Amino acid sequence: MYAVVRSGNKQYRVEPGQRVRVERLPGAVGDAIELGEVLLIGGEGEARIGKPLLDGARALGRIVDQGRGAKVMLFKLKRRGNYRRKQGHRQSYTEILVDRIEG
Repeated sequence: MYAVVRSGNKQYRVEPGQRVRVERLPGAVGDAIELGEVLLIGGEGEARIGKPLLDGARALGRIVDQGRGAKVMLFKLKRRGNYRRKQGHRQSYTEILVDRIEG
């Protein structure tokens, strides 16, 4: 069984036992978490598709890690005029271990 859930304005395909990194969510490591915006459930017979969400469906899991991704460097340069801009960015994430899918 699998589900397509929405979190942080992105969609993720999740299955029980899978680890997934989503944009940072509030909570500490070990806390239970519910992903309630389920768009699709499939894998057993015919897929059920929400319009846009499935009523009563949810993916349950727990927070495994709160961290920050690798640094991404942004660098702008124009040939003349001594124009240089350097900026770094690290995106925060929450890693979730999906326990089960209900609905």
